[in-house]
Amino acid sequence: QVQLVESGGGLVESGGSLRLSCAASGRTTSTYHMGWFRQAPGKEREFVAAFSVRGGTYYDHSVKGRFTISRDNAEATVSLQMNSLKPEDTAVYYCAADPDLVDLRLAVIGRIEYWGKGTLVTVSS
Repeated sequence: QVQLVESGGGLVESGGSLRLSCAASGRTTSTYHMGWFRQAPGKEREFVAAFSVRGGTYYDHSVKGRFTISRDNAEATVSLQMNSLKPEDTAVYYCAADPDLVDLRLAVIGRIEYWGKGTLVTVSS
């Protein structure tokens, strides 16, 4: 079992920044690919970014250049630095862990093994 706990959400004005963190515990989390997803009201959960076990980073086109994912295996954390936030970034952000990078990158939601409970990010216009 892997437990994921997100933190860092909140209310920010358009153009502002937030940093989300996800603390992982349980099984050897360094062997899992880690990712961030988000779900806006009335919409499906969507892929935001992923950090592979080999150090590769992947982003959805809507956040590329504004968001940065990082990982600290020693601390078992994965973070998402979000800059130049827009109202359309408003969503609940979820941390995820899976042994298959494709599941994360293609947002195969039903196959992703572990999820956090989410943290709300609200961007005001």
